[in-house]
Amino acid sequence: MTQEKWGQLRSKLLKAIGKNNYTTWIEPLEFQELQDGVATFSVPTNFMGNYVSQNFADLILYEMNTAGESVQRLAFRVAANSPVRPSNEHEGDSADVRKTPQSQPLSQQAEPAQDALESLQAAPLDARFTFDSFVVGKPNELAHAAARRVSEGGPVTFNPLVLYGGVGLGKTHLMHAIAWELKNKRPELNVLYLSAEQFMYRFVQALRERRMMDFKHLFRSVDVLMVDDVQFIAGKDSTQEEFFHTFNALVDQNKQIIISADRAPGEIKDLEERVKSRLQCGLVVDLHPTDYELRLGILQNKVQQYSSTYPDLTIADGVLEFLAHRISTNVRVLEGALTRLFAFASLVGREIDMELTQDCLADVLRASERKITVEEIQRKVSDYYNIRLSDIIGPKRLRSYARPRQVAMYLCKQLTSRSLPEIGRRFGGRDHTTVMHGVKRIEELKVTDGQIAEDVEMLRRALEA
Repeated sequence: MTQEKWGQLRSKLLKAIGKNNYTTWIEPLEFQELQDGVATFSVPTNFMGNYVSQNFADLILYEMNTAGESVQRLAFRVAANSPVRPSNEHEGDSADVRKTPQSQPLSQQAEPAQDALESLQAAPLDARFTFDSFVVGKPNELAHAAARRVSEGGPVTFNPLVLYGGVGLGKTHLMHAIAWELKNKRPELNVLYLSAEQFMYRFVQALRERRMMDFKHLFRSVDVLMVDDVQFIAGKDSTQEEFFHTFNALVDQNKQIIISADRAPGEIKDLEERVKSRLQCGLVVDLHPTDYELRLGILQNKVQQYSSTYPDLTIADGVLEFLAHRISTNVRVLEGALTRLFAFASLVGREIDMELTQDCLADVLRASERKITVEEIQRKVSDYYNIRLSDIIGPKRLRSYARPRQVAMYLCKQLTSRSLPEIGRRFGGRDHTTVMHGVKRIEELKVTDGQIAEDVEMLRRALEA
C-alpha cells in the first residue's frame, strides 16, 4: 500500500469517527509498510498505539481491505522503533506486537511524568487563603463544612466535591485552604491543585510533544486532584474527554476529586452531558451571595490583620457598616476597598472617617451602586407577603393588601431616586399624598411594631443582595 493510498483512507476515517477523534488518534499515525498481511504504523507513544489498536483497529482493517489491500493485522511501533504492547493480548486480535531489542520498560517511559508532577506540586498556593482567614457565615457555612471534612484526608465520603458560586464568594479561598490543610496534616498524600486552564494547557502540550502517556501517568497517580474554574474546559471537546477519563480513573481508585466552578454543573453551557453527570454524582455545594453580616465580619477580620501593619490608624464608628452595606456584590472588591482606605489614610495621616472613605472610594462606591427598580420592589414584596402583584398595584384597601403596599412604597422611597408622584403612578395611578402617607405610616410602625421592622429589613437586604 502506498502513502497516497493511506492518505485516501485517512479521509474516510475522518468521516467515520469525527474530527476530534481523528485529530487525536489517527492523524499522528504514520504508515510504514505492509508485509505478509501485517500493516505497520509508527506512533508517538505506547499509549496511543494501545488505544488505536483497541478502539479503531477493526475500522482501519475494514477500510484497508475494502480498498483492495489484503491485511489481517495491524502493528504499531513508537517513533524510537520500540514496540507497542496492546492491552488485549488474545490470539487472533487485529493488533499485532513485534518484539525488538529497543523495547523500553514502562517505568522508564514514565520518569518524565514524575518530574512534571513535582513541578506541578510546587505550583504556588496563596498563603493568605487558609481556613483560619476564612470568615464563615450563613451563605457559605455548608461549603466551609464540606471543605473542612475533605481537608481531613480521611475516607472519601463524597466524590467529587463541587463548590460553585459567583465571582469573589470564596471558592478559590476554600480550594487553597483544603490544599494547605492536606499538606500540613497528610504530607504523604500526593495533592495536585491547578486551574482548568492549566489542565487544558498541559493536555495540549502533551499532544503537541507526543507525551500523552506521561500526561496520563501524571494525572492518574495523584491522591487528591483539585481543579479550579472547571467551566473553562466547556466547549473544548478533546480536553473534556481526557478530563472525563481522568475523573473515572481516579474515582475507580477511590481518590478524592475537588472541583470549583462559577455556576452549577448542569448550568455550564457546552459542557458534555457525561461530564455534567459525573460532576453531579458527588456533593454539589452553592456558595450564596454574601449577606450584610458576613460582609461586616470579613471587614472586621481584615481590620484585625491590618492592626499590626498600621498600628497608629483609627477607624471611626459606622465606616465598616457603611462599606458592608454599599459594596455588596464582590468580596474581593470589598477587601480591596479596605486595603486602599488603610493605605490612603496612612499616607495622609488621617483617621478613617466617613468623609475620607467617601473621598477615597468614590469610584468604587459609584460602581457598586446597584439600580433597584420600582417593579423589582413590587415583585419582591408581593412574593414576601404571598399576594399577587396585581393586588399590590390594584385598588383593594383590605389591610392584608394595604400594609404590603405601604411597605413597597416605603422601600421605593428609600431605595430608588423616583419622586413621590412617579411612585404613585407606578402604584395604580395613586396621588403623591397617598404615597407620602404610606411612607410615614411605615416609619411609625418600624418603631412600635417589631414584625414590620423585621419585614422591612429582610426585604431591604434581599433587594440589595
